[in-house]
Amino acid sequence: MVTILKLGGSVITEKDRAETLDGAALDRASDAIKNARLGGRATSAPADLVVVHGGGSFGHHHAERHGVSTDVGTDDAGAVLEIHGAMTTLNRFVIGRLQDRDVPALPVHPLSLAHRGASGELTLPSDGVEALLAEGFVPVLHGDVVPNTGAGATVLSGDEIVADLAGTLGADRVGLCSTVPGVLDAEGNVIDRIAEYDAVADVLGDSAATDVTGGMAGKVRTLLDVDPPTWVFDLDGLPAFFDGASPGTRIE
Repeated sequence: MVTILKLGGSVITEKDRAETLDGAALDRASDAIKNARLGGRATSAPADLVVVHGGGSFGHHHAERHGVSTDVGTDDAGAVLEIHGAMTTLNRFVIGRLQDRDVPALPVHPLSLAHRGASGELTLPSDGVEALLAEGFVPVLHGDVVPNTGAGATVLSGDEIVADLAGTLGADRVGLCSTVPGVLDAEGNVIDRIAEYDAVADVLGDSAATDVTGGMAGKVRTLLDVDPPTWVFDLDGLPAFFDGASPGTRIE
């Protein structure tokens, strides 16, 4: 059973303050992963776990400053290195917290693996991720900048990574841990299930903080193309997700 967990950048960082970690939130997420991985409170702990995290205040601020997004690229190697470097710094924080809890987490950096074609199609080889899983490790990927044919380098969001790996790895469950308990309607209530984008388009707005990857609207559009069931929930819902329950919003 392959489970993919995305930790939103807005969850593990203070997204409106550049390069500021939310250590308490990352500790909570790491504790839940430890419990699931080691069979603590979880009743259906994933045999194979892949973690992906967003950029939060580490990647997004640098990307915005250089005018780089999922659609607009740069051929400035210094800008690419600055964005990528911020993301690898955050990645080390995530891996460090997990390894402190005896979770065998190891980094996988998309810049060295992935690329986009001229029409935007993503190629993300999963061989290395599969090899790490086979040896009992927990691969930890992150949003990054990647080469884009004819456009230099563009942003690859964590949500896109999740969607791609869900297919190539044959994932059984996919969870996105956000700052909200699910996708919210106009009254602030959690929408139980989303099957098509048009049904919720009017209530999905842009992220309040700096985000070059589309906020919740972008997440929903991306996740509707994912084959296995996908859930959006907050930190309170993370243990339930690992228990095999259905917290937050189910997207299918």
